[in-house]
Amino acid sequence: MKFSINRETLLKPLQQVAGVIERRQTLPILSNILLRVEGSRLSMTGTDLEVEMVGQLNAAVDLDGEVTVPARKFVDICRELPDNAEIDITLKADRLEIRSGRFRSNLSTLPASDFPAVETASADSEVAIQAEVMKQLLDLTAFAMAQQDVRYFLNGMLVEQGSGAIRCVATDGHRLALNDHQLGERTDEPASQVIVPRKGVLELQRLLNDCDEDVSLAFGANHLRLSTGPFQLTTKLVDGRFPDYERVIPRNGDKQIVANKQDLRRALNRTAILSNEKFRGIRVSFSEGLITLSTNNPEQEDAEETLPVDYAGTPLEIGFNVGYLLDVLNVIRGETVKITVFDGNSSALIEDPAVENALYVIMPMKL
Repeated sequence: MKFSINRETLLKPLQQVAGVIERRQTLPILSNILLRVEGSRLSMTGTDLEVEMVGQLNAAVDLDGEVTVPARKFVDICRELPDNAEIDITLKADRLEIRSGRFRSNLSTLPASDFPAVETASADSEVAIQAEVMKQLLDLTAFAMAQQDVRYFLNGMLVEQGSGAIRCVATDGHRLALNDHQLGERTDEPASQVIVPRKGVLELQRLLNDCDEDVSLAFGANHLRLSTGPFQLTTKLVDGRFPDYERVIPRNGDKQIVANKQDLRRALNRTAILSNEKFRGIRVSFSEGLITLSTNNPEQEDAEETLPVDYAGTPLEIGFNVGYLLDVLNVIRGETVKITVFDGNSSALIEDPAVENALYVIMPMKL
């Protein structure tokens, strides 16, 4: 194997692919990146057995071949080379020689035949969607995913596709985020659901950060594959049944509060400083034209703030985890936020007036 490539052409795609690889691996081969050159194409693959990223580039290939090399060392070497340096890479026996100007190094290798591939079957359906739209769906939803919950199906995101729309839902059992986007005309086709694991969601977000074109989403029985430009990301799916999220969305709320998002967020941040560090509880009281935030902690410290809001209902008091409220306010795009509640023991439905198909649910907590 022998090829040459410019540092600027190689570095960014290499970092994207290497980002999938976990630093601590039980198998040495999983710390490596697979390099394959054929014709005039360089293909790079990284995986952690759950997520696989493939990047393809043009290169000046003198000799076809394939091998795996330590991902972090390869990235670090390429990063430290001068801008626009030409890199010559040659496989010599079981060492990969990297030359650029006066620099020369030899990296250890492992056989490409030992490199694992994420098993994929043929896709059951495929949709095209703008990268910016897909990234917004993920960004507005991902914060509500659980982390290391024993209910493993909550440690990921539900992606539902059908009826001409795509929907993302995440919940950790205490709060829920739901966002959807209409892809085209509504149809009568049944919706198909997949649960993308947390690592897969984070890698999808990372890949879409610098993408501004249409992407393709292929849904399979055991995998989800996103293709964009030179990259293809394949993630295994969580084998489980996602909760019936429609049942937990409170539709019976008759008290609506509209507040300025920035003012409410700043007031919550100030008040939360003196909340109980473990439980993060905050008391939210609604009265005509006002919202009062109050909290205290075991050190007998307390804080209170009152804000003007648009509310004309009866007085009401609810306890919330202040972190959950702030997470929602941090993703809301509009200048105002709409909160709908029924009583002091019911969940709050939070909506973003600037994003039509976005809603958030936060369960109350006892203080």
